[in-house]
Amino acid sequence: MMTGLSTLKTEGQSCISENKEQKIDRPATETREFSVVEKRRGLYLSKSSKSRSLILLVALLMLAASVVGHAQEPQYGGTLNAIINPEPPILILGLNQQAPTQVVAGKIYESLLTYTFELEPRPSLAKSWDVSDDGLTYTFHLQEGVVWHDGTPFSADDVVFSYDVFLPETHPRWRNIYQHVESITAPDPNTVVFRLKQPFPALMMAFSVDNAPVMPKHIYEGTDFYNNPANQTPIGTGPFKFKEWVRGSYIHLVRHDQYWQEGKPYLDGIYFHVIPDAASRAAALESGQVHMTRGEDVEFFDVARVSALPHVEATVQGWEMYAPLSWIEINHRVEPLGDKRFRQAIAHALDREFIRDFIFFGLGEIATSPINSALPSHAKRLKFYDYNVAKAVQLLDEMGLQPGPDGVRARVKLLTFPYGHVWDRLAEYIRQALGEIGIEVTIEPADAGTWAQRTANWEYEMTLNYVYQYGDPAVGVSRTYISSNIRKVLFANTMGYSNPRVDELFALAAVEQDPEQRQAYYTELQHILVEDIPNVWLLELQFPTIYDKRVHNLVTTAIGNNETYADVWIEQ
Repeated sequence: MMTGLSTLKTEGQSCISENKEQKIDRPATETREFSVVEKRRGLYLSKSSKSRSLILLVALLMLAASVVGHAQEPQYGGTLNAIINPEPPILILGLNQQAPTQVVAGKIYESLLTYTFELEPRPSLAKSWDVSDDGLTYTFHLQEGVVWHDGTPFSADDVVFSYDVFLPETHPRWRNIYQHVESITAPDPNTVVFRLKQPFPALMMAFSVDNAPVMPKHIYEGTDFYNNPANQTPIGTGPFKFKEWVRGSYIHLVRHDQYWQEGKPYLDGIYFHVIPDAASRAAALESGQVHMTRGEDVEFFDVARVSALPHVEATVQGWEMYAPLSWIEINHRVEPLGDKRFRQAIAHALDREFIRDFIFFGLGEIATSPINSALPSHAKRLKFYDYNVAKAVQLLDEMGLQPGPDGVRARVKLLTFPYGHVWDRLAEYIRQALGEIGIEVTIEPADAGTWAQRTANWEYEMTLNYVYQYGDPAVGVSRTYISSNIRKVLFANTMGYSNPRVDELFALAAVEQDPEQRQAYYTELQHILVEDIPNVWLLELQFPTIYDKRVHNLVTTAIGNNETYADVWIEQ
């Protein structure tokens, strides 16, 4: 058991001998323009960052892997063995948007579009589209010959039902998008027309499968979506059908022989193996028992070693759509968490350089805004909460939170984030760091289902989270902060944060077509949010996919491992 902040820091430093802890010594209210971030094969590296040899090593490995690849004729057959961690609570993508559900269900369901690494839309269930000159009408022309896994023909009616009925009730991101829609109609079985209330430039970024899965109307129309018996056996249009789910062991998908893309998929099936232990996940990849790991399957401290194995390749591409941003999520209904000075004190008490370098082992950048720096709308010269214990204590003193006889000023509970040991280690660091300023943190363990339920129902004080940004703040950022989205729905504004000017700015930016004015709205918005600090932003995360060299076409789009895998094949 670690007994102090210094102990945790010492252990972290000993794991990477070439890294030296660097502190930022600057006034708490200083504004700072962060260094240019360059994109190199999907890995973001800061020019000003020091002691980043591990990240550079990983980048070189990824670059080398990309160079040795060469075109080959796809082969049919074989089963892909993958890992899913943690086990998803459900596979109905329209009802649950947790990361494990997205990965597995992304092979079962489809949406209208997918996206290139440059975030350009490309066909999926929509083969083409037209946008009117006034930006108010979007017409999608659908693929022909598409059938659901149960053999029922797919049509435009399924799209209208999904986007006009199903998802507005169940999906927090789509609900935010849907408020801009005047009507969704199907003039014929192969055409869907969206008419908007006002221009909404972000609409074309909204049709990835995790944002807007098309659900089967013939199964869900007129039912209780959450309690439909069909939720046990998902039915989609994707290249793989649900076969079997042995809880705690594996999820088995098999080839959809009537898939609309002729000659695809190449694989016979996919097994998603549930392996809770991180060491066992790495060992399974090393031994060849599984073909791939993704995201946090391999612990961050082990990424460089595993990526260097002779039979694997690695990439951090496939996250361009998501630009994941991690934070401490805070329930504003619980005092003193509702006071921004308390949240500011928490931010000053955390050494985020230490978090980046010795907990996430360099795979990330320090977050300075609610908008990831990978997005063009990210603003510079924002107020920066440096690591400053004295400032944190000063803020608590201003609130009148004086230490008691035991040195404790306030007590809070931290609900754990059940997505790997790195989050447990982060929770322990937060507990110790806040303890240094007199905030006693009790860590509450939770599995994935419990975490989702408690967070969605506002039954927490603080928790850890990371959220995808989906290429545009109007799609992936506003949902967290606008007051109209304060709902008991996961990944909505579960914090209960409310600021009328923030609501107004998000609304203005969403419909603004002039890029400079749109940026002006988002810049003002970020200054307000950084001052209010509704949650404590930690890192812009980077996640590797590490896979067997015999596997081809694994990461080909900006949605990465949430893609259908219709093009994936294995050398036999």
